[in-house]
Amino acid sequence: MAARIFLALPIYQQMTEYSVENRTNFFHLHLISDSTGETLISAGRAVSAQFHSSQPIEHVYPLIRNRRQLLPVLEAIDTSPGIVLYTIVDRELADLIDGRCREMSVPCVNVLEPVMNVFQTHLGATSRRRVGAQHVMNAEYFARIEALNFTMDHDDGQMPDDYNDADVVIIGISRTSKTPTSIYLANRGIKTANIPIVHGMVLPESLIQATKPLIVGLVATTDRISQVRENRILGATAGFDRGGYTDRATISEELKYARSICARHNWPIIDVTRRSIEETAAAIVALRPKLR
Repeated sequence: MAARIFLALPIYQQMTEYSVENRTNFFHLHLISDSTGETLISAGRAVSAQFHSSQPIEHVYPLIRNRRQLLPVLEAIDTSPGIVLYTIVDRELADLIDGRCREMSVPCVNVLEPVMNVFQTHLGATSRRRVGAQHVMNAEYFARIEALNFTMDHDDGQMPDDYNDADVVIIGISRTSKTPTSIYLANRGIKTANIPIVHGMVLPESLIQATKPLIVGLVATTDRISQVRENRILGATAGFDRGGYTDRATISEELKYARSICARHNWPIIDVTRRSIEETAAAIVALRPKLR
């Protein structure tokens, strides 16, 4: 029988189940946050990935901001003991979590506290301990929204006339992760456009003449692109040329053409074959200061 992962949302008194196949060793990982829980989820998964012999069953409890909301969470931990990570800035709630976990002999870590202590010592100031401070709708927040709007408007070669307003323009043949990379960058406040390269297609003159954006080409191995395209054509419409889309010789020619364009204009190229979206985005961000 497949094990189950539970995403627990005690605020709404409901649970959503996710089945996990072909896993053998599990441990419960309880993630308690007074905000969205994104920090905890990232930290928990980053560490869990280092332990291949065991897989976490995640229990995520976001927006826990008072004792009434916290008590059912502690009961759930008692029912399914495991590792507890939390980001709670309210000291009373944090002390309650620590105390109950000690009673249950459950390992417990306040993820933010060690980092906060270092900041306080170095800066000689006391933290405001304000819940959700990282999500304040300030100028940076609205810049991210603007970047996301720009990126969605300029996805897949749309609105080519104002590429010079972009911070980054990504080019590449089909299935080189242009769109998800663009959205990831936009979420960091970087206005990103992306343009598909089709063999023999001439790029827009507005791109060639653009002086502001970093223009970068994404490539991958022929085998990798063919594999991804095979998985993406399951829902293709009638009349779709499946053979040409996944043919390795055709893909090889597409990649050769894409590389030649980048070489002609001296645009940097990133091979995404073994990179995650996050790693590709980081490589693009690293290129920007060098080219400005």
